[in-house]
Amino acid sequence: MSETESFVSFGEQGAQLTYGSYLRLGQLLDAQHLESEPPAHDELLFITIHQVYELWFKQLLHEVTAAREAMLGGDSPQSEGGGRLWWAQHLLTRVHVIERVLVQQVDVLETMTPQDFLEFRQRLAPASGFQSVQFRELEFLSGAKDPAYLRRFRGLTDAEEARLAERLEEPSLWDAFLAVLRSFGLAAETDADVSASMRTVAHDRDRYAVVWALAEALLQHDELAANWRARHVVMVERMIGAKSGTGGSTGATYLRSRLPLQYYPLLWELRSKL
Repeated sequence: MSETESFVSFGEQGAQLTYGSYLRLGQLLDAQHLESEPPAHDELLFITIHQVYELWFKQLLHEVTAAREAMLGGDSPQSEGGGRLWWAQHLLTRVHVIERVLVQQVDVLETMTPQDFLEFRQRLAPASGFQSVQFRELEFLSGAKDPAYLRRFRGLTDAEEARLAERLEEPSLWDAFLAVLRSFGLAAETDADVSASMRTVAHDRDRYAVVWALAEALLQHDELAANWRARHVVMVERMIGAKSGTGGSTGATYLRSRLPLQYYPLLWELRSKL
């Protein structure tokens, strides 16, 4: 094969595939439409930040789902003690890195002043971050399942409602971790069982190294999600104070009510029992 032919096979000639066509840049860069008139300078930043969040949520769902399947075993080759546990650890490490990016991304949004936000805020109603379906999917998949959310959320499409209902029914990361415990011969039927099993794991890390590592990875995921919620509420208070949210929520008051949420309370309680 000639040098020219090899270039063509990789799409660098002949218009087969380009950077822009592969990434669908035409659609991607045409997805930021301002609602303000005249256009408010910072509305583009606001839209871009939230679209980027949704892209990261999509990636997180991809990784968390795969980590769950790796712990459950699925169709993957089995290893001692359950599924491809090394792969689950690897994917959860990636999740942690992405979640740190989500927290740091708030810094960019905070370069917008309250006065600049008020130029277009009213045009956002009744849209609200409360309506992020992917964020709720991620909470459900992580283990914080809230069926009441489907009743509270007005404006769900049929497809979105079906996705959330499916997440409520399917195994969570916590369910997958309990399966890992059982695969190592550890009891996991009740909270008391899990607490006792995790004390066994904690005191024999040579034997249960991979179980301890997965528990710590889940706790790190929980902690980083809490960091994001805390960072988010402070940003909202800095931006709009005690005003209600554009979607009718109580704004920062609602967000503060979510701060005590823990995906894996038994792993947090373990610290007090070691």
